[in-house]
Amino acid sequence: MFTIEHEYDATVVTLIDEGGDGMPLTGDVTITAFDECVTVEQTDPETDETSRITLSMAQIADLAAALDLPEGSYRIEMRKR
Repeated sequence: MFTIEHEYDATVVTLIDEGGDGMPLTGDVTITAFDECVTVEQTDPETDETSRITLSMAQIADLAAALDLPEGSYRIEMRKR
């Protein structure tokens, strides 16, 4: 399950862990997309500590490209807008 919210300066997607197949629940993942970066946060349900990573838009473009490529090393050239 997931939710999508459009805020003033960002779009927020929350991936909700519903468990399944006897797997223990992990913390929900919140992805916040701003104009200049994307943050990914997850709170550990046992310690209540939140971990956050920040990806630049170039890293997001690389990630999107990587999902459709075979194993290897690549450099994606960004088009100027």
